[in-house]
Amino acid sequence: MDNRTSSPIIRPAIQAACLLLSLSITAAAQDTSVGHRSPVETSQAPASQGVAPVSLLVSVEGRHGAEVPVVNREDVVVFHDHDRLQVTDWTPVQGDQFPGLQLFLLIDDGVTMTVGLQFDDIRHFVVEQPPATAIALGYLRNGTVQLAQDFTTDHVQVGKALRLPLGYMGAVASPYLSVTDVMKRWRPSAHPREILLVSDGIDPLQPGIVDTYLDEAIDMAQREGIQIYSIYASSAGHFGHTLWRINIAQSNLSRLTDESGGEAYFQGLETPIAFAPFLNEFSDRLRHQYKLTFLAKTQKKASLQRIRLQTEVQNAQLVAAERVYVPAVK
Repeated sequence: MDNRTSSPIIRPAIQAACLLLSLSITAAAQDTSVGHRSPVETSQAPASQGVAPVSLLVSVEGRHGAEVPVVNREDVVVFHDHDRLQVTDWTPVQGDQFPGLQLFLLIDDGVTMTVGLQFDDIRHFVVEQPPATAIALGYLRNGTVQLAQDFTTDHVQVGKALRLPLGYMGAVASPYLSVTDVMKRWRPSAHPREILLVSDGIDPLQPGIVDTYLDEAIDMAQREGIQIYSIYASSAGHFGHTLWRINIAQSNLSRLTDESGGEAYFQGLETPIAFAPFLNEFSDRLRHQYKLTFLAKTQKKASLQRIRLQTEVQNAQLVAAERVYVPAVK
């Protein structure tokens, strides 16, 4: 018997093993050429993107009524989505490095004339502002603003320009149209810009929970970097005691101010007995404001981008507009 003759059982096994090895090599070659391309070959180039300096007004508040702490530039963190953005400047508004604040005092011509009882509080607030603060006075009427006093640092003159509102519904088409109108006509400036609005917030043109005039005013305030504050005052006539209108109006004022970085002040559903407590709080807010500048990521189109501010300073809270205007990539 020839011992070199292969067993009939072993020979098919060897052939099967060779076939499997050949198929594995072929599959591996195909897998390398198609399914496992290098990262350089499969990744797409990122969309055209750059950075641009963006500034906004930020108020520092003390949590739970605590004294407002000192916050420095290195304490401020800015996020867009999950990306941390570089902070380049953090300058006090009421300081030697700023030319002064521009404050527009707006009074709704549709509120009751009893708001005149608060004029002494308003005059006291105005004359107490820093000398460099320029103040203007206007009245909301028919979707526009009737200018009573242009911007001036003569604060006594602003107090003299106060007059009683007309006190009847119809004097104002929509308070939010008027607010948008004044922001459109407000010339861009290096000065920080803020609005103090005395209004009932009732929009007779869009009285429901959806108000496109309100949305437009919010977008404009965020685009222009203007903070808005408001004090609720009762409407003249029937609307002044219509509960559902008052509830929606106060909610709208709260949205307008909150989303622009400001604050809405209320005392129930009526005109406050005194404006002084709210004006004192507003003055304190102005004393703790900063101009924040950071590098935002630009896109192909200019847009309003949502940001988030944080600080690790104990008992400090940073309050600002929810969105900022970022120009298109150049």
